[in-house]
Amino acid sequence: MNAIYLAYTFTVSPKEPATEMLIAELGYAGFESFVENEEGVVAYIQKEEWKEGLLESIFVLNSNEFEIRYTSEEIAQVNWNSEWEKNFNQIQVADKVSIRAPFHENPNLPYDIVIEPKMSFGTGHHETTHMMVQHLLEMDLEAKKTLDMGCGTGILAIFAEMKGAQPIDAIDIDRWCYENSLENIERNNCTHISAYEGEVSLLEGKQYDVIIANINRNILLNDMEVYANCLEANGFLLLSGFYKEDIPLIDAKASTLGMTLQKTLERNNWVSLKYLKKV
Repeated sequence: MNAIYLAYTFTVSPKEPATEMLIAELGYAGFESFVENEEGVVAYIQKEEWKEGLLESIFVLNSNEFEIRYTSEEIAQVNWNSEWEKNFNQIQVADKVSIRAPFHENPNLPYDIVIEPKMSFGTGHHETTHMMVQHLLEMDLEAKKTLDMGCGTGILAIFAEMKGAQPIDAIDIDRWCYENSLENIERNNCTHISAYEGEVSLLEGKQYDVIIANINRNILLNDMEVYANCLEANGFLLLSGFYKEDIPLIDAKASTLGMTLQKTLERNNWVSLKYLKKV
């Protein structure tokens, strides 16, 4: 039996940074998936998870700094693949990496990633995913033990394996993302990726050479100490999911954890930071 979902369509003004804050808070409140649009975001929660007054605890909805209006409707689980196909165009990164759906023609670049995103985040179209691919493209990942935290579609874990990383853990708290990652891992014939549904507590006792975390500012600030403790000396931490204005907060936290900033990428005010863990 398909799950019944409630879809909340939020119109946000000004859109940023309110939309990012809204998504972060809704995620903590139990919303599973989000689709951003020009006016704001559509957020999905299973009807059985909904509780009366749930939105009353969302700080940004009560802030005088932003104007946020919303409507809601009940929907059955739909074929998200067909919905994405309407707008999912093939993209390329640095003329070396193609990110496409199965129905796109293969452009025969050195790296070809085939993704069916369903409702999961990470098609390569969003600035943060694109920048993470750029970072990984430039790095030597051969035999590097790697973590993709908040893996979404699994796209970054898949690309890491294509670059020689192994073994790789891909973790997401969202069941849609976990299941979608499993499908995309198989679709790209990956054999060194283990996907898990869960959160930062799964990292206890784990060690990695490279950690990828494309989530959001608040979660990164909260969990960065765990990432740092799981990173080997001379290991790299790649962060994204936040804006240029957030760099001082992120960098201050990273510095206290023995991390030094190596490179900054920026696309449309979104940024991605590459850190090296000091010996």
